[in-house]
Amino acid sequence: MIKKLLDKVFSRGARSGAGKAGRAGGEPVRIRLDKHGVGRNRISSCARRVTESLQANGYRAYVVGGAVRDLLLDLEPKDFDVATDATPEQVQGAFRRSRVIGRRFRIVHCMCGQDTVEVSTFRALQGTGDDDQVKDEHGRLLRDNVFGSQAEDALRRDFTVNALYYDPSTEEILDYCGGVKDLEARVLRMIGDPRERYREDPVRMLRAVRLSAKLGLTIERGTREPILEMAPLLQNVPAARLFEEMLKLLLSGHAVECVNRLREQGLHHGLLPMLDVILEQPLGERFVMLALQRTDERILEDKPVSPAFLFAALLWHEVLAAWNLAQERGVPPIPALHEAMEEVLSVQAEKISIPRRFGTDMKEIWLLQSRFTQRSGKRPWRVLENPKFRAGYDFLLLRCESGELDPEVGEWWTRFQDATHEERDRMLLPPEQGSGTGRKRRRRRRGKPAEDGESAGPSDEQPADSES
Repeated sequence: MIKKLLDKVFSRGARSGAGKAGRAGGEPVRIRLDKHGVGRNRISSCARRVTESLQANGYRAYVVGGAVRDLLLDLEPKDFDVATDATPEQVQGAFRRSRVIGRRFRIVHCMCGQDTVEVSTFRALQGTGDDDQVKDEHGRLLRDNVFGSQAEDALRRDFTVNALYYDPSTEEILDYCGGVKDLEARVLRMIGDPRERYREDPVRMLRAVRLSAKLGLTIERGTREPILEMAPLLQNVPAARLFEEMLKLLLSGHAVECVNRLREQGLHHGLLPMLDVILEQPLGERFVMLALQRTDERILEDKPVSPAFLFAALLWHEVLAAWNLAQERGVPPIPALHEAMEEVLSVQAEKISIPRRFGTDMKEIWLLQSRFTQRSGKRPWRVLENPKFRAGYDFLLLRCESGELDPEVGEWWTRFQDATHEERDRMLLPPEQGSGTGRKRRRRRRGKPAEDGESAGPSDEQPADSES
């Protein structure tokens, strides 16, 4: 359907001309509204206001990148970025509600009510000042604030399908790098030498996988081949930035396909602790892929999703393995679980920096798994009162569905949460069946220390700290 649309939209001359574009200083292929069909009414009001303000002050300004690409594919862009020949300071002068951010790439955030549009200045191919363009020993750009022409800016972008500029005032699309032709052929192609571009920014390898999966594009051979060889460069990317890119990938609505393509390209090694090992184990792979499938379904149905839940699922089998090892060393179950959680989160923090607010929610979800096996006394009632009960319960159902846990446990909690007070009383199991340990604990007198070999765990009447 999209191919037919593109065949209709773009003239034969525009397609042949796009292939000749891409030289610094070269003229772009200009595609009129009657050819591409994307009217200015499909551009966000904030992006139109930003471009109008800049153009009214004598600057050139265009909607650029992914938004233009998505509109041509009849998709709804998530955000709109603007590129201009105005410097960040000049953008601030032309747009009252704005602020300059960033050091590696200085850009401007322009705000209209609750909406924000990111505005960048055209950048040059090569810096003229050492202070403005800095690379590390691996070739990764640390800072790049050397401004240039629009043609150079197009060649600095990652993929041809992202080097498209839309002018809301004329409703024209400017194509410098043959992006329209590649979009028609369903190909994702790197602009310039892929090896050099991956050295400049290794995250482009992850972005290639995400975009190819999201848009159904084939990664062009020259763009694809260096990825396996250069994958170790991802180790040089700051953990916070790697987390941001992984989050985009996993919340793209095509996470299952993304992970499959990550594995094909050899990019899953090291991104999360031993994720490659998990995906090679039938039980672990089934659980992870099931979690990703459920996330994709919710996103495509426009339902809210929790990054904390998703990362809790990805790391669960690491936590489970560490938990079992700690208990084998004689550590009591709850302290062993706390130890396992800290160990796994500490290891992954070296690669991907998960924000603390997500880490806290992940721990709550994991801790609830230890409590779902306790179905006697007052504990099930307290579990229902936990603010994270719903997330923990959904996590429990995934474990049951993947074959990790007896489905009867999930079915019991499904019935228990919907039952009346009297029905819940009848559902409670005897202590020896509902403790999760298969044995009844002896109660200690208040204030009496635990003896050697005696469990220091809570009685049914006194909640443990981990259950608060």
